[in-house]
Amino acid sequence: MPSTNSDWVDVQVYSSLDAAEVLGLLGDPAVQGGWQENESIHFYWPSSVWSPDHLARLRQVLRQLDDTTEPAIVVRTVPSQDWNRLWAESVKPLWIGRHLLIRPSWETVNARPGQIEIVLDPKQAFGTGHHATTRMLLEWLEEVVQGGESVLDVGTGSGLLAMAALRFGAFLAVGLDHDPVAIECAQEYALVNRFGPELSVQCGKLEGLPGHQMFDLVLANLDRETLCQLADQLAGRTRTRLLISGVLVDQREEVAAALVSAGLYPGQQRESEGWLAMEFLRSESCEGV
Repeated sequence: MPSTNSDWVDVQVYSSLDAAEVLGLLGDPAVQGGWQENESIHFYWPSSVWSPDHLARLRQVLRQLDDTTEPAIVVRTVPSQDWNRLWAESVKPLWIGRHLLIRPSWETVNARPGQIEIVLDPKQAFGTGHHATTRMLLEWLEEVVQGGESVLDVGTGSGLLAMAALRFGAFLAVGLDHDPVAIECAQEYALVNRFGPELSVQCGKLEGLPGHQMFDLVLANLDRETLCQLADQLAGRTRTRLLISGVLVDQREEVAAALVSAGLYPGQQRESEGWLAMEFLRSESCEGV
């Protein structure tokens, strides 16, 4: 949980964009976290470092992610004595699917039969499962992981998807992200949740993996542009199935075309809050049709 040594600047963005995606593009070590709240996102900076330059950079990132609208932004100061209360109240235990529980370390929950738990305290590499793009993939993972699979999570952020895949029975998971801050946080989460060598979180790009390395299941919760750019590489790492998210409904055809051109074919799709999660399969597989 963040420090309480100073006042904080709460920047509320009225947008349904993914907080993790915005934080990743910001690349600002001063921002202390963010969370989704209905149709808005909150980001926090220590008041001692906040300046108009931070706001200008945030607007630039928002335009980069969605150049069709200019979301409203409200900036306010939060007294230090209120910070921990607001932070703790904003992040509550979250049940996803039938068995997965994601909770911050300061919350305890009575166990349910067959409960699978991941402890995750939001930091700069935000990703707690609250956003629809992450939630859909987590729900899907519970269904498709049968046990013994190898999994690659591209743009892993907090490492949540990779950790969940292992909890559901995968044999090996690799989380990959180009952001060193995200990887540092993911490594901390891996230790807190007592994962061992079965989980590897790495800072780098797809081309940095061994050329021969393929995975039974590849996950990619990324934006439209990145998915299209990485289509060939994602297809080249997929032995059986690729699950993607981060796609808006009106971006469906563009992303699907890129992955079909890369040698995959579309399977099932899921939709939530205007976002899509999509399945793509290798041509030799008959699953998902």
